[in-house]
Amino acid sequence: MTLRNILIAAMSAAVLAGGATAALADTPWQQHHPRREQVNNRLNHSIRDERGEGGVSGYQAWRLHQRAHFIRSQERYFARHNDGHITRGEQARLNHEENHLRHHIPG
Repeated sequence: MTLRNILIAAMSAAVLAGGATAALADTPWQQHHPRREQVNNRLNHSIRDERGEGGVSGYQAWRLHQRAHFIRSQERYFARHNDGHITRGEQARLNHEENHLRHHIPG
């Protein structure tokens, strides 16, 4: 195998690896705002799962969604003051609030 073929193979592998990394993010917004994406998705899935399994009543699920909505409102407020991003400290604060709310979800 010549040096040229080795370089072509290496470049092809690099391009494929780069494309696979970009494909992991669902949308460009999610790719550019990973902290916001993580904060936004944590609670809704847990609440829906417990509601489906009968772990919480409809009213309890509604109240939990209301509290989760308040946390998302805080996240949007933080992002508004930092060019659409949240800082690590803000992410830690939001995660702390989500953890506190998560303790109210059985299972």
